Amino acid sequence: MFQDRLHRRALLARGLPAAAVGLGALMGRSAEARTIRADAPGQPLAVTTIASGLENPWGVAFLPDATMLVTERGGRLRRITPDGTVSQPLSGVPQVHAVGQGGLLGIAVDADFVRNRRIYLSFAEPRGGETNATAVFRGRLNAAGDGLDEGRVIWRQQPAFASRHHFGSRIVVDRSGHLFITTGDRFGQMDLSQNPSNTIAKIVRITTDGQPAPDNRTAVAKDGWDPAVWAIGLRNVQGAALHPQTGLLWVSNHGPRGGDGLYAVRPGENYGWPLISWGTHYDGRPVNGGLRERAGLVQPLVHWTPSIAPAGLTFYTADLMPGWKGSAFSGALAGRMLVRLVLDGEAVVRQERLLTDLGHRFRDVQQGPDGALWVLTDAREGALLRLAPPA
Repeated sequence: MFQDRLHRRALLARGLPAAAVGLGALMGRSAEARTIRADAPGQPLAVTTIASGLENPWGVAFLPDATMLVTERGGRLRRITPDGTVSQPLSGVPQVHAVGQGGLLGIAVDADFVRNRRIYLSFAEPRGGETNATAVFRGRLNAAGDGLDEGRVIWRQQPAFASRHHFGSRIVVDRSGHLFITTGDRFGQMDLSQNPSNTIAKIVRITTDGQPAPDNRTAVAKDGWDPAVWAIGLRNVQGAALHPQTGLLWVSNHGPRGGDGLYAVRPGENYGWPLISWGTHYDGRPVNGGLRERAGLVQPLVHWTPSIAPAGLTFYTADLMPGWKGSAFSGALAGRMLVRLVLDGEAVVRQERLLTDLGHRFRDVQQGPDGALWVLTDAREGALLRLAPPA
């Protein structure tokens, strides 16, 4: 009830009728009140709840017909049409270790999906006992669209631990059709982040069969690196996207207490965790004596201290909202907002904090084929929202 009053107050402040401002209306339970107005700097918005009742949705990916596949952390994969029809859980999904931050997480569609109908899922895989680790699964969406065939795990993070945290798990298809996978430090294994022979707290680049991408060795050109490892020293990356002009992978990384960062990732680079950080440990202790910079370790393009817990990342390239073209957008969990990053090359020249009055944890954000921004809220009763100009 308290949350309902907060939402009611926020929406009334924007001049909506009282009948349209209950929490149920915001979550899409009333067809007459599914769209609200949210004025953002330079861009009036209509925020439409397309689907609700999703259990901790984590990742969204678009198919060529504009339908979406959405992962739910508990282990379900749903297909959602643009008008909000939500399928039953798809069959053929791998067994996941749905504990803490673990479960069914990232998702990507193959670059040649029209021909091969392949999708990729990143998930917390049970490895025996209480141990688990990030893994990548490949399956073929069947003709009916209600299940995955020919499924198999193509890649496994090593080593595994008994941990409930820091799985990373975004998947990005690069311009050559290979897969970038983000992994976490498993919370408690941070010193392994600096060891390039493992895949803890790394950016990994693999083929669609799960092998190290064949040009990794040339691009990285360093001895002692696992052949799948592209970059090291990133604590827990939960946002990742290709820059539309350069093709570089950009990521948003969770710091500890403070020190979340945005990075443009280049092969063979070291992003510093836990040798440097703009944050502190959760008990207030400085990280490595409070060191924030060191030669040879890459600084973030921008850091968020205190933490916003960035999650999901996309670049806006469409014409539907021309004032936002060229910007990057990040969800925020602890910050409960959508962040617009105004860019000049790799410089972040301005930030705008959007949708702060909705009170949602924003887990993923993607540009859709319609030019709108599509956003997942992270909750037991999570939602898929569409952000576009008012009709």
